[in-house]
Amino acid sequence: MKVITPILTETRSQLLNSTSRFMTPTKLLGLLVGIFVITTIVFITLYGVEKTRKTITTENRTLPLATTTDDVCFTPYCVKAANYLIESIDETVEPCEDFFHFACGTWIKNTRIPDDVSAQSPFNLLRTQLYYNVIDLLSSLPVNDTNEPKAVVNARLLYKSCIDEADIEATGVDPILSLVNTELGGWPILQGSSWSSSTFDLSNLFLKLRKYAYNIIYRVNTVVSEENSTVYNIEIGQSDLALGQKQYYANETNITIAYRQLIRELAMALGNDTSMIDHDVNDIFEFEKNISKYHWTDDEQRARYDETVRTTFNNLSLTFNTTFDFTDYVRRSYLLGNVTLQDTDIIAVSEIEYLNNVSLILQRASPRTIQNYIVWRFILSRTSDMPQHIRIIRQRFDRIFRGTNTERPRTVRCGSFVNRILGFAVSKLYIKKYFDENAFNESLEMINNIRDAFIEMLQGSTWMDVESKTKAIEKARSIDQHIGYPDYLASNNNTKLDEDYAEYTFNSSYIRNILKLLEIFAKENFQLLRKPVDKKDWDEYSAPSVVNAFYDPSTNRISFPAGILQIPFFNKDAPKYLNYGGKH
Repeated sequence: MKVITPILTETRSQLLNSTSRFMTPTKLLGLLVGIFVITTIVFITLYGVEKTRKTITTENRTLPLATTTDDVCFTPYCVKAANYLIESIDETVEPCEDFFHFACGTWIKNTRIPDDVSAQSPFNLLRTQLYYNVIDLLSSLPVNDTNEPKAVVNARLLYKSCIDEADIEATGVDPILSLVNTELGGWPILQGSSWSSSTFDLSNLFLKLRKYAYNIIYRVNTVVSEENSTVYNIEIGQSDLALGQKQYYANETNITIAYRQLIRELAMALGNDTSMIDHDVNDIFEFEKNISKYHWTDDEQRARYDETVRTTFNNLSLTFNTTFDFTDYVRRSYLLGNVTLQDTDIIAVSEIEYLNNVSLILQRASPRTIQNYIVWRFILSRTSDMPQHIRIIRQRFDRIFRGTNTERPRTVRCGSFVNRILGFAVSKLYIKKYFDENAFNESLEMINNIRDAFIEMLQGSTWMDVESKTKAIEKARSIDQHIGYPDYLASNNNTKLDEDYAEYTFNSSYIRNILKLLEIFAKENFQLLRKPVDKKDWDEYSAPSVVNAFYDPSTNRISFPAGILQIPFFNKDAPKYLNYGGKH
């Protein structure tokens, strides 16, 4: 699996298909990184304060503090920053015993976690401010309609459809239920004993969902090759669980009780025939519980990475010990993107133990159980797009699962959503209004200094052999950097932006816009297989209007989007030590 560090973000299709988690790795790591940044800067500040407190002793006398303050920053920015950092400190804690709570204790005590999120951090605070900036940009009238790129026009349309709750209420659940009944074969739990398994076909069901970018149970994607970063290959592996991590299924808890209740309540709200609902709810849960026993955790995936098998399409069937025809499923999936697979196409197969064991579970399960579970996962992922009475049911579960007591404001949710889906269209507006151009050159200088210091450390290391040291230095020097935004966004030529988003055309129906997006994501991913890897291109996850920073090992690239080049992580008026601490 491709991992982008230091902070992992979801892909656009994952954003549309994901279920909420109690504390995702992104949120947890974001919280830790945010607190670490505060700790680092506090430490630097305290060092500077302590340094200025010292006196200088000469032969004849001790000089007072006033004569040694040339290196102390007294600008308005520094005074404000020092006040913020000092107010984060808990002086009742002994720093030598617990430096973390000494440096951050008061900040933790005084920071309230909003009802609509499960955690708070400097990252989240800055992201929230960015979302409000995006809301202003998308809801304001364009200065010149004739010059507005088509991609930006469609970003506004998507946002407008997302916040139109009146239309969402009027549309109801019919588009979702229509898709379930006409394309997916129905949801048995809503049909009671009238549902028939006579037309059930597992491969076709998977294929119908893959058309909408869904990887349920199995994962089939196009990714950058781990062996040759200039090309793409196919990846097969496990998909996610509804509750995210397998430990949630191991024992009966308030979460498992709430999860079953969620299935029951949503089924009751969407259908009329409740004759088999209790039986179906238990079957769905027990089926997923069995799957979870073989699910690899993130730690297991990293520790067992060497178990990934690389083969060719024509030899794919030799990799598995299962009756499920992966070869046919993968072939038909790529045809959805008009891509015909060749015998020599490379496929990386991960979590083989999971794939074989879960295929056996599928072989033994009844068609009704499988159909119920797979369609349930689709329904679950779409609850946030449905009318309010459906979202309220979901919120009751999230209160137990995630610790959130309310939905995020609709405008914030929609601003975040559009920013993630059409990040570069939003960034076209964002960088013009909010990005400080001074940040580019200063960031580039900092990155080069950090790289030089790292290479100097490598050269002086004694634990590496000569060949490894040479390769490491070579890799460090060849790191590509993306800072701020790609050049074309500042240009008056909108050709590339409009070409990249040519299919992203929307109307006033939010749910239909969502379904269209899902089909686009699926096709785009399949079609990557026949494209070269452009290492200079900016990925959607690192769009300029993102509060994050990334290292992509497959392309040896670091990204500092415009969104993170602001207080508290960066400011042109800040002393260099604060900016370096924020970049750490």
